[in-house]
Amino acid sequence: MTTRRVEDLLRELAPQVLGVLVRRHGQFDVCEDAVQEALLHAAQQWPADGVPDNPKGWLITAAGRRWIEQYRSDTARRHREDKAAALTPPPADPVPARDDTLTILALCCHDSLTTASQIALTLRAVGGLTTAEIARAFLVPETTVAQRISRAKQKIKQSGARFRPPRDLTAVLHVLYLIFTEGSTASSGDDLVRVDLTAEALRLTRQLHHTRPDDGELTGLLALMLLTDARRPARTNDHGTLVPLAEQDRRLWDTTAIEEGTRLIQHALRTTRVGPYQLQAAIAAVHADAPTAADTDWPEILGLYELLTAIAPGPMVALNRIVALAMVHGPDQALTELSTLKLDHHRVHAVKAHLLDLRGDHDHARDEYDKAATLTLNAQEQRYLKLRSRHPR
Repeated sequence: MTTRRVEDLLRELAPQVLGVLVRRHGQFDVCEDAVQEALLHAAQQWPADGVPDNPKGWLITAAGRRWIEQYRSDTARRHREDKAAALTPPPADPVPARDDTLTILALCCHDSLTTASQIALTLRAVGGLTTAEIARAFLVPETTVAQRISRAKQKIKQSGARFRPPRDLTAVLHVLYLIFTEGSTASSGDDLVRVDLTAEALRLTRQLHHTRPDDGELTGLLALMLLTDARRPARTNDHGTLVPLAEQDRRLWDTTAIEEGTRLIQHALRTTRVGPYQLQAAIAAVHADAPTAADTDWPEILGLYELLTAIAPGPMVALNRIVALAMVHGPDQALTELSTLKLDHHRVHAVKAHLLDLRGDHDHARDEYDKAATLTLNAQEQRYLKLRSRHPR
């Protein structure tokens, strides 16, 4: 098995192994460290020696041994050493069939943690990414990510969070959405898209959907990711520069992902209570259904944004609704509404520039493109906005 396939297998098994250890021993922080040690050992050994017949059992055994070593070395628990010594690693076979991935995800998204800590811990404990990989993805020092993960584990320990399947997936879905969003349009750096993050968010969301296929918002989130990621091949040109939706070569879109995403969102809207992720997926499906930009059903998109504004209002929802409003009723009404949006963000200035361009006010549009370019930290967005400033429509 290639190194890449070993890495994929380890990422799939990481939360399952962690779930077994936490369910057996408690102590999320100690168990997570033990699992990371086992994953590292496997990543070094398996490509050379081959994957064992029972890889999950192998990892549980290795992590269990490491847990005992950590337990014994804790000087604060010397009086429990006899009990620790009596523990034996679980046999490699049989392995419990239960998959605790969702429970581990819920622990990583505990409400006592900051969003940054939730994301970092999720990517490490559930995604199987190393601290260095997470740091590279978010362009922060490795020490920063390590501190976030360490503090997160301590907070989980101090909060006394119980190891049990979650009833409410709100926090879990939010973290997965944030990971995908950052990957889809990176907030900073040289690349517009971070495929490692979008792929990991998709993998985890698909895995959860397998366990809860009737959850409407989980289905909606998976559909949204599929429909959004389907456009990735057309979102940049050969130089990596952003290509706006209206100018994309739709022949490059992934039709398989579009078909799956459309099927999922249609089923969710028919059978479950509508939610924000479903509405966003429905909007993405309308875009995907249009063979050309001119064929886009903007009245339907505007109606969906009206619903989204009613149930999940927010500045970015309002901004996207204004774009749809312009496409239906023209730029003047949209510019009036945009003037009431109190948000200093590069996308606000970019939208304003686009609306001014539509109205024919190219000089003021140029100023807004320049403002937007100075506010974004993503090099490809900067390049696109500066190009638009030099060549307004």
